[in-house]
Amino acid sequence: MKISVVGVGYVGLVVGTCLADMGNDVICLDIDKSKIENLKKGILPIYEPGLKEVVDRNIDEKRIMFTVDAKYAIENSDVIFIAVGTPPGKDHTADLSFVRSVAKEIGKYMNDYKIIVDKSTVPVGTADEVKKIIKDSQKKDIKFDVVSNPEFLKEGTSIKDFTNPDRIVVGVESDKAKSIMTKVYRGIVRADKPILFTDVKTAEIIKYASNSMLATRISFMNMISSLCEKVGGNIKDVSKGIGLDSRIGPKFLQAGVGYGGSCFPKDVNAFIQTLRENGCDASLLEAVDIVNEKQKKTLFFKVNKLVKDIKGKKITIWGLSFKPKTDDIRQAPSLVLIERLKKEGAIINAFDPEAMENTKNIFPDINYFNNPYDALKDSSCLVIVTEWNEFRALDMEKIKKLIKEPNIVDGRNIYDPIEMKKLGFNYISVGR
Repeated sequence: MKISVVGVGYVGLVVGTCLADMGNDVICLDIDKSKIENLKKGILPIYEPGLKEVVDRNIDEKRIMFTVDAKYAIENSDVIFIAVGTPPGKDHTADLSFVRSVAKEIGKYMNDYKIIVDKSTVPVGTADEVKKIIKDSQKKDIKFDVVSNPEFLKEGTSIKDFTNPDRIVVGVESDKAKSIMTKVYRGIVRADKPILFTDVKTAEIIKYASNSMLATRISFMNMISSLCEKVGGNIKDVSKGIGLDSRIGPKFLQAGVGYGGSCFPKDVNAFIQTLRENGCDASLLEAVDIVNEKQKKTLFFKVNKLVKDIKGKKITIWGLSFKPKTDDIRQAPSLVLIERLKKEGAIINAFDPEAMENTKNIFPDINYFNNPYDALKDSSCLVIVTEWNEFRALDMEKIKKLIKEPNIVDGRNIYDPIEMKKLGFNYISVGR
């Protein structure tokens, strides 16, 4: 099929590349000329495991191309995916300005029947707005369908998530749109994981509701972790005990330092606004957001418990991205910790396998190191903020020799408290 993907950010690039890898002819469109020129050379704007190899393969096979020419992309496509950003706007509502701009372009250059697919995360009712903008922008009356097809890609595993999804949700209003979207996804549909076809508004709600539910589970466990710390419980065992209930399951029941990234913080707050605008009670999700922001701040207090006088002391941070296998630092707990440590006069040493370049744009004045060991020199405390796998099996004896004071704050519970105590560390984790 001939497909265009508008917006070559995280979602758009993954979606476009995977659709090309399924044998479709894909045009990736973006207004950022430098990004497009780099992609033509195989230089990606994001880090995502396995993505570069798939991009390179499809460039070589001439199944994917990158352009800034909106007219060409729209005219030469049967299906157009809108995958532009929807950043937080006023009062945390989703900013739909990019979506509206794309809709105008589609209406302006549309030359025959198209399916327009809302892939961006958007509030309920956006498809109706997109439909109206396209109609108002058309030079002549041309039929089209607007479809809602929310993405459920996890940074770090997005290729697998696209090719072997838990579910494919598609909101449609016509049999023709349903038939064509079935063809788009026929290569990855499984008998046990069929496409869930709904009406458009239901599909729009499913995306926000899914992210809000996952965020709720994380904040719930972080709330319980504070009780464990106060009374002497173990949040890891609490998680196992809850997760063994078949009605609940074990996923997203791990306590830590709060969720971040481009999805959960933005989508929870946007969903809160949607509930409020429709006169619905949003107090549960308001509490989820409050718990999460408080949890990010707890890291500093754990550090301060081990290092009483922080001013002038070196504090080492391992992990800057909001989660492993990505260079994404948006809403990352590390940023909250760095800001507070700087305010208290600490000297910060930092290491992350992928996210240091992005962090330098925000904090150019902290110390960055090429490996985790070097970042420990003369440090009064090590803080683990992101659970990169390479942190799990490091030489603890070497760490003990390098660090100035044997203090560790483990924000992701990757080490065993008993073992750390035996090794002579002053060790604090979350909920244990």
